[in-house]
This record gives sequence, C-alpha cells and structure tokens, in this order.
Amino acid sequence: MQNLRKYGAPPYNIALIHGGPGAPGEMAPVARELASGFGILEPLQTADSVEKQVEELRTILTKNAALPVILIGYSWGAWLSFITTACHPSLTKKLILVGSGPFEEKYARGIMNTRLDRLGDDERKEVLSLVKSFDACGSGNMSKNMARFGQLISKADSYDPLPHATDIIGMDFHIFQSVWKDAEQLRRSGELLEYGKHIQCPVLAIHGTYDPHPIEGVEKTLSRVLKDFRLVVLQNCGHTPWMERQAKDRFYEVLKGECI
Repeated sequence: MQNLRKYGAPPYNIALIHGGPGAPGEMAPVARELASGFGILEPLQTADSVEKQVEELRTILTKNAALPVILIGYSWGAWLSFITTACHPSLTKKLILVGSGPFEEKYARGIMNTRLDRLGDDERKEVLSLVKSFDACGSGNMSKNMARFGQLISKADSYDPLPHATDIIGMDFHIFQSVWKDAEQLRRSGELLEYGKHIQCPVLAIHGTYDPHPIEGVEKTLSRVLKDFRLVVLQNCGHTPWMERQAKDRFYEVLKGECI
C-alpha cells in the first residue's frame, strides 16, 4: 500500500494522522475539505509497532512536508502525533488532537461499557462475540470481523451521524493488534503522559461531549504536563466530528482557524 496521499497545492504544511491503529484513509474527508486552502499530507501508517510508526511518520514528514507542520491526529492518531512531536520536536509547530483517547488508564476503564450501553441487545452480544474472536484468533481472516466491529463501535460513538461511505482503505488486524498492545502498555506505565513534558509547541484538543472517551482523560491529564494547552469542546458531537450533523460546521470552523 502506498503510504502517503497529497491534497491541494504545496507547500504541504499540514498532516492528518488517522486512527485505528490499522484504519488508513479515514481522514480523507477532512483532507478534501481543507485542501481548497492548504497543502495537506495524509500519511497512511503501515508499520506494526508504536516505535516503527513514529519513525515511519518522521520519515514521511521529513521527505514531503514544509517543516515544521501542523500535525492533526485523530483517535489513535492523536497519540501517535503526540509521541512523534515529543520525540522529534522540530517537526511540529502546532499539535491538534481530535477525539483523543484518555492519557491515563483510570479514565479508560468505562469506555467499552459506555459503548455497549448505547447499543441494542443483539448488537451488544455481537460486539462481545467479535471481541472474543479477536482474542482467540491470529491475524488471518480477521479483516471482515474487524470491519463489522468498527461499524458497531462507530454507531455507539456517534451522536447524530451524517450518512457517509467509509474512506478506510482496508482494516489491518495485525497492525491493530500489535500497535494497540504497545500503546496500551505506554498508557498503563505512565510513559505516554510523560512524553508531554518534551512537547514545546502549542497543543489544542478538540473533543465531543458524546465521545465515549471521557474529556477529563484528555483535559485534566494534559493540562498538568503541557506548557501551552487548550481545549475546544463540541456540543452534541461524538468521536468523529466531521461525520456529526450538529458539530461538523463548528469543527471545520475551529480547524481552519487554527491552520491559518
């Protein structure tokens, strides 16, 4: 898979980092929206560890971007952007975290229960069955299960979603399983939050009130370690702001204002 897509005209000084891990392409709608006024890079992560994804992103930005960039990370991509900025401060002039997961373990414990409570009985059972299949199987033939799991979780994560077709190129279970194992350990050990002490640039978090990832797991933790941190809260908004009917316009208003 080609691991970079470009939008708009150079200089390419904004990079959009997708979530997952292993869900490349999902930020394409944001890239298309911003491309009329900015040069956009959309790196597609292909490496199977946090360390390798950091190096992969550093290489892509060094070779293709007009450094330093505005780094916009969504979900897992928020963490990856956070770690990369801490390890390579000269790459980033502003860091924007969209729908980030909480940075401390204690704030993450209720996320799955929140999601399950938002689903019907049959969907709840299906999610639990899919989780068991992930635990029991290797990476073979998991893409279909992972795609269905993503559909159900997206439903639980959304407040008032707009109809949309997925822009994800293809779910990669091996990348998801391998990278997420690393990422969870970083959070559990406290090392994830420690990265923030090495970040010098301004950091903005954009977070929906309906996102099952609790806002306080981003706001309270990052405000302790970052020198320049702000939070924008989007009302009536779930985990993916650009897919939310009531929050999409405000999301793009904030994002474009930060990119000028």
